[in-house]
Amino acid sequence: MKIDIKGVIVANDDKWVYDWFDMDAVAPREVLTALDRAPNERADVYINSPGGSVFAGGEIYDALRAHPGGVQIHVTGHAASAASMIMCAGPCDISPTALVMIHNVSGGAQGDYHEMDATSETLKKANQAVAAAYRHKTGKSEEELLALMDKETWMTAQEAIEAGFADSLTESARPLPLTASFSGMLPQAVIDKLRAERAKHPPMTAQDKARAELELLTLGGKTR
Repeated sequence: MKIDIKGVIVANDDKWVYDWFDMDAVAPREVLTALDRAPNERADVYINSPGGSVFAGGEIYDALRAHPGGVQIHVTGHAASAASMIMCAGPCDISPTALVMIHNVSGGAQGDYHEMDATSETLKKANQAVAAAYRHKTGKSEEELLALMDKETWMTAQEAIEAGFADSLTESARPLPLTASFSGMLPQAVIDKLRAERAKHPPMTAQDKARAELELLTLGGKTR
């Protein structure tokens, strides 16, 4: 069974927005569905992703680790941010031209200093949760992994193998184009606006789509 982790990693409820814009994205539901359909078959997971939602990435990671048929991870382009957590779900080979990136979890908050303090603590806990996946794969200490995340660490294929994130180079790998950005997620404002529009006027018309695309361009949602 082949499972692609291509494009950004998003929540189940947000996936339709990316589909609507013909943007590559993956949500936990489709991965879990594929695994459930073939519980005793090995899952070959191909990753070329800039990352995305930590919660969605964590759900995919857990499902792959628990799959009775076993998994084999293949990093074909890059595994950045939340995608680097998924690559740690099983034995992993990596293309010689691939890159791996790990960094701190990020998020936003509004409110007074109590809210900001609480958000800071939540982000630190989230960093520890992500580091737990790395620790299980690499055998490195939490302290060492958190330090690597704190300074945003990029690794070549060979460096990823030496650090324990991957196990071997992919045989007969073909070079893939690099990307200048490791974030392709839509702004939350765009997703919220489309949700409101769909709730008022289901299904969306071509005019609605054109208006939404203009909104996306205005907010700079294609790249970050």
